[in-house]
Amino acid sequence: MPPGRLPLEVFRTCPIGRRPRLIGGTVSLSWPGVTSESPQNSWRRGIVASILVFLCFGVTQAKDGPFTRPHPAYWRFWLCVSVVYELFLIFILFQTVHDGRIFMKYIDPKLGVPLPERGYGGNCLIYDPDNATDPFHNIWDKMDGFVPAHFWGWYIKTLMIRDWWMCMIISVMFEFLEYSLEHQLPNFSECWWDHWIMDVLVCNGLGIYCGMKTLAWLSMKPYQWQGLGKIKRIAFQFTPYSWVKFEWKPASNLRRWLAVLGIIFMFLLAELNTFYLKFVLWMPPEHYLVLLRLVFFVNVGGVAMREIYDFMDDPKFYKKLGQEAWIVAAITVTEFLIVVKYDPHTLTLPIPLSIIHCWILGFILIVSWTLWRTALFTLSQYFSGCWHRTTTHNNITLRYKETQRQKQEAPLGNGSAPTGRSKLNGSSSDTLRQRKS
Repeated sequence: MPPGRLPLEVFRTCPIGRRPRLIGGTVSLSWPGVTSESPQNSWRRGIVASILVFLCFGVTQAKDGPFTRPHPAYWRFWLCVSVVYELFLIFILFQTVHDGRIFMKYIDPKLGVPLPERGYGGNCLIYDPDNATDPFHNIWDKMDGFVPAHFWGWYIKTLMIRDWWMCMIISVMFEFLEYSLEHQLPNFSECWWDHWIMDVLVCNGLGIYCGMKTLAWLSMKPYQWQGLGKIKRIAFQFTPYSWVKFEWKPASNLRRWLAVLGIIFMFLLAELNTFYLKFVLWMPPEHYLVLLRLVFFVNVGGVAMREIYDFMDDPKFYKKLGQEAWIVAAITVTEFLIVVKYDPHTLTLPIPLSIIHCWILGFILIVSWTLWRTALFTLSQYFSGCWHRTTTHNNITLRYKETQRQKQEAPLGNGSAPTGRSKLNGSSSDTLRQRKS
């Protein structure tokens, strides 16, 4: 055990002391007369009690993940929440479109009502001379809750991915997706400067920059836990116990290249699900469920990325992908299936021909680069193996010849008597000379 590290048993919550409270809470929810006896309230209390019992069981008994700060029970809690959320999504998936939207009223009576989507295009003049009172009104109109959401979202994503290039690629690719899908969702219709200046450079770029600075501080920070005061110890409990720098190296081999492509694809799909779920389930952007979903992905996304990196970096030690990574992938796919089922008409709207040509060209470039890189890697491995085998054969031949030469020169150098073959050859040559004379 490393010095200063506490055993995992210390982090384990004791389920025995919490069982009476769990049983008491369940009884209080189920006891008649505590709340109204209407069927809707009974169903709601029953569902809430079932979820709480499952969460309490998971927090005390679930398998630990890769993180131990601030407490392993915290990450076990989010693992169980991800299971509950996946079950909720499957339930919504198996409802009809009408019943699924009406079911959202049981969560919040304000839901279940069609909402107009706001477009950010229209007048794209940065400076509007026709408006004498406020010529920059187009810029101020775009300043809504999405501006800080973009910044903090990419700050946290950078802490998850821990790679500047991957973050920038995902950021730019999502803007291309907004260009490609603005005929489906009016929310994606933005001005050019809103796409590339406000989003990519200002909000996303500043969030990525601050995230990389935070990563640099965490990587250089000395993690010495002995001798800390109580206040500092409590504060440092919310920082990592140790730090692992992610080195994705997508061009090193085909396996890592395909894995990085898969990570980028799942990130983009999860980003799109945020907007499409609001659209098909009729949830306004400022609703608390939208915010809770983002908070959920913030907590489970970091664990999933660490499990994916560990599996990629050391597959001999990590035999299979982590549990949180599997659940996050299942959640992303289930959300997409809900979008497909609830509004297939929007997803099947004809895409402009120019957009199709751009995506075909991008796909061809990626496939061509993958094939070229794979062929180049295979050829380099082949020629490297051939050179190694040829060099080994030449070394063995040279060593054999050197050994034979040393054996032949050894009798002459030591002045020893000639061998039997030398004697025979010598006597026969002397006899031949006598006969000639």
